[in-house]
Amino acid sequence: MKKYVSLIVLMAAGPALAQVPAYPATFQTRDIATNGAVIHVRVGGKGPAVLLLHGFGDTGDMWAPLAADLMKDHTVIAPDLRGMGLSSHPDVGYDKKNEAADIAGVLDTLKVGKVDVVAHDIGNMVAFAFTARYASRVGKLVLMDAPVPGVANWDELSHTPKTWHFYFYGPDEERLVAGRERIYLDRFYDEFSAHPAKVNEGIREHYTALYARPHAIHDAFEQFKAFPQDAKDNQAWLANGKLSTPVLAIGGEKSYGAGLADVARAAFTNVQGAVIPDAGHWLMEEQPQAVIAAVRPFLAS
Repeated sequence: MKKYVSLIVLMAAGPALAQVPAYPATFQTRDIATNGAVIHVRVGGKGPAVLLLHGFGDTGDMWAPLAADLMKDHTVIAPDLRGMGLSSHPDVGYDKKNEAADIAGVLDTLKVGKVDVVAHDIGNMVAFAFTARYASRVGKLVLMDAPVPGVANWDELSHTPKTWHFYFYGPDEERLVAGRERIYLDRFYDEFSAHPAKVNEGIREHYTALYARPHAIHDAFEQFKAFPQDAKDNQAWLANGKLSTPVLAIGGEKSYGAGLADVARAAFTNVQGAVIPDAGHWLMEEQPQAVIAAVRPFLAS
């Protein structure tokens, strides 16, 4: 009950929140208990299933424009990852191998077998683990603008000055951010975008409210804290050889750009690359129509 009260509060928090694109009214939401968590998920459309996985600084809400397009001929499934958005906040389980099991449980409950997967940021990491662990369930995979722990030049990418937040977690770090969630999130929206204004005030307020919920920042930090274990798990999978799932690796021109395809080629045998012009990291907020134009033909191919 508290979850739905919180959602009502978020929706009533002010007109600025209306600037976050809304899912079509025909989408339904469900809260699915699986693997020690309760995963909040949006489901809509009809046809082959496509799974949309968000990352940090967003929730499943980020996918609304893509979901509205894909629902014309797909069943679209957009969860909030454990500890994020309106999903529950377990104390443990933030390694991506375990979160892949969350996703498998959601699909089992929805009676969905095989899916195409579209992911962004930390969603890439969950998508990689899901593809590696449940290869027969994934048709095609779209990775958007984030590297994967343990893959390619991860050690280099994860130790650049801009990725200091990968190592920013713990009780004191949480105290620093508590009550200042908007300041913390603004750093990502401002520094990682080509045009910060495209991550508009409504979007920022919407996600600030969600990340200011009890345990939300702690659990977001747990996602980063798990990266060393994620790297070990991913390297163990790749010790058996590259994965054969077809991949589209999309980078923002002002962010990972064409380099994301190089990362993907270190782990997959069949990779196409795409670069979204005039965009940074926040592809769905900055250039949603260009993302749709890249993703749709790949899924249809």
